[in-house]
Amino acid sequence: MQTMKKVCWVFVLGCGAAAGWWVGQSGTVCPAGGEEAPARALPRYLVHDVYFTLKDKTPEAQAAFVESCKKYLSGHKDTVWFAAGVRAGEFQRPVNDQEFDVALQVVFKDKSAHDTYQEHPRHLKFIEENKDRWSKVRVCDWYMEASDHGAVLMQQK
Repeated sequence: MQTMKKVCWVFVLGCGAAAGWWVGQSGTVCPAGGEEAPARALPRYLVHDVYFTLKDKTPEAQAAFVESCKKYLSGHKDTVWFAAGVRAGEFQRPVNDQEFDVALQVVFKDKSAHDTYQEHPRHLKFIEENKDRWSKVRVCDWYMEASDHGAVLMQQK
């Protein structure tokens, strides 16, 4: 399990580094006349975070619920990012929310993509098949302002 966590962090950091490189490649370019080209507007994505409190809190029920999220909620048109997983129970600080079992995050290109997703038959099928499995759902929709400085990896001390 510890090896799996290390592999996941290496993957996440690698994706962050690649994204930082890509952002760095898309900076302002001076055309032949020597004038600076106008800066590109940075994307403003819509983030859809959902926190599910399940009735059955067993690891098997949580894993099955995550799989259902993957099956019905991933791969929608104009999705920039998808992730689903169980709450990291080892974090017990007073500020850590302990009232959910499974979290879902879908980042959309824009509000229109989110609105289309909400009415998509796969999303509606997910709700139909899973609504009896949760006791509470919290949804947080917010706009993510992209940064133009690229990814910055923190140095190890």
